[in-house]
Amino acid sequence: MTETVTLTVPSHPKYLYVIRSAVYPLVTDAGFPKKVVRKIVLAVDEACSNIVKYAYGGDTTKTIDVRVTIDDRSFIVEIADSGKKPDVSKIAPRKLDEIRLGGLGTHFMASVFDSVSYDTSRDAGTILTMVKAKP
Repeated sequence: MTETVTLTVPSHPKYLYVIRSAVYPLVTDAGFPKKVVRKIVLAVDEACSNIVKYAYGGDTTKTIDVRVTIDDRSFIVEIADSGKKPDVSKIAPRKLDEIRLGGLGTHFMASVFDSVSYDTSRDAGTILTMVKAKP
């Protein structure tokens, strides 16, 4: 059985809690342990924060689309924006021994999810897909 939940929120940081609040019970119901649930929710939050900051440059008049698909084997989060496309070749977590602010979001997403991919083939924006195998 496959279930899909779709959510669209404004690109204002104050609405990121709506995404966290929607994703949390979905991850819990998918059977993940609480420690993993918290990490998944935090990784999704970090991805959405990056959209607000980088794809939209702080523009709060845009939207963020989140689609969560749960099937027998996996938990899939797709996050779409219509903002500036990233240079995918330059998306890489910084080295952990570099002492500076920022740059840990991609590292964290990659450590929590089994796969992380960016689709920049659309005319505008990016679709970030993160997949986690169910326990």
